[in-house]
Amino acid sequence: MHRFFHAAADLLFPSSCVHCADAIEGSPHDFLCAACTQELLPCQPPACKICGYPFYGMLAGPRVCPHCAELSPLFDEGKSLLLAKGPARSLLHALKYQRGFYVLQDLRRMVTDSRHFLQYLDGAILVPVPLHRTKQRERGFNQSELIAHMLATAAEGRAQVQTLLLRRRYTQTQTRLNQSERDRNVKNAFALAPDTVLSVNQVYILVDDVFTTGSTLNACASVLRDAGAMRVKVATIGHG
Repeated sequence: MHRFFHAAADLLFPSSCVHCADAIEGSPHDFLCAACTQELLPCQPPACKICGYPFYGMLAGPRVCPHCAELSPLFDEGKSLLLAKGPARSLLHALKYQRGFYVLQDLRRMVTDSRHFLQYLDGAILVPVPLHRTKQRERGFNQSELIAHMLATAAEGRAQVQTLLLRRRYTQTQTRLNQSERDRNVKNAFALAPDTVLSVNQVYILVDDVFTTGSTLNACASVLRDAGAMRVKVATIGHG
């Protein structure tokens, strides 16, 4: 019965693509049309070990991309699902700024279709990058937490979400800051949640929506390291 009403609603009010606004026809996704789906840029291996940015062409030399040249990572490894351009950027924008929680089902499908990304989550504790309580109250949700739960669902029980960090200092937006300014902006901004005990044998994966310079993720990784975590990784949906 639910499927019937869902199909009827699609006929009367067809979904439109979040990127180009065309009707969704012949697409594997519910909120991205077939043409825009073809424009997605997956972060497939071989890729930068730190951030997941794909290497195009022949791979030679160190497995670190130019985006990470100024970053001294405190995490072991990072993966991104997509380059945050075009349709992928529109999906993330809809989620973060338009309360478009519905796009999570399309993102989940993309995760399950990406075997290397799904395997990366296996057996891990997923740790959302926290928002300051003031920002979360204003926005009403934490997109990183929603993404972490989506990833756990895609992993079908092989990963679980734990809120291990809190943001103790309100920071300005990172958008217009360079690498050193971003590092200073998030320095000492995060702390371990009360009564949190970490296991040295557990893999912890920090989850955020987009990897840009890695400053925020590095600041979070520092807290986990100081608390005794030996295996810290990073996962993001987009790479900006």
